[in-house]
Order: sequence, then C-alpha cells, then structure tokens
Amino acid sequence: MLDLVVYVDTSDVREGALEELKPAIRELVDFVEANEPRLIAYNVYLSDDGTKMTVLNVHPDSASLEYHMAAVGPLLRRFVDLVSLSSIHIYGEPSEKVLKQSREKAQLLGRGAVVVESLFAGFTRLGPSAHPEGVPRR
Repeated sequence: MLDLVVYVDTSDVREGALEELKPAIRELVDFVEANEPRLIAYNVYLSDDGTKMTVLNVHPDSASLEYHMAAVGPLLRRFVDLVSLSSIHIYGEPSEKVLKQSREKAQLLGRGAVVVESLFAGFTRLGPSAHPEGVPRR
C-alpha cells in the first residue's frame, strides 16, 4: 500500500523577477528529476500573468519528501529574492522531520504557514490502468 504524501506550495513572484525565475525553476526541475528517482511527480505552475507560482510534488511516502527537502534545501537560497512563499499544504501523513523542514523553508522564502491535512477517504491509481489507453476494451 502506498502512503502517498502530496506537497503543494504557493508563492508570489516578486516584481520584475519572472525572467530570472524561469531558468532557475528549469534548473531545479532538472536537478530533482536527475537526483530523486522515487518522486512520482514534481511540477511547477505559473499563473497566466506570471505573478503566482505553485509547486506540486507527489511522493510515495514521507521518507521520499524528507529526502527531497534535504536535497533541494541548499538550492532554495537562489529563490529568496525571486519569490515570497505564501503557503505550504501537505496532504497525507508527513513525518516530524518533514514538518520541520517545511517550516524552515517557509521561514527562508516568505511568510507562509504549513498546513497538514490527513486523508479521510479515497483511492490512488498509478500505472497503466490510470491512463485511458490502459483501460481494457470491450
């Protein structure tokens, strides 16, 4: 059984910082993809007007998120003058270490609170059956 942990942080892009932020994001994504094979998804979204950034990552468990936070921690300083973090939401059961790491990130990058929401009900589909082409034909 998977103990998925979904992490979502939102930030305001500092005025005039968007053009510097875009290549920094691409470098961060490349680093994460190359160094974190357990991470299920890591996606960065920008609002149409370039004033908001949302980072979404899906981890198979809290240990994967702990590893991610430790791996990218030293890289976050580059973003101090580019964004102002407004919130971190964690869905699932994060470890105390993840909570500490998230609070430290919030202090470094902005004013955001760390909010945890536990799973109440639902299911997760991963693999070929999650894609429409993976649905058996009748």
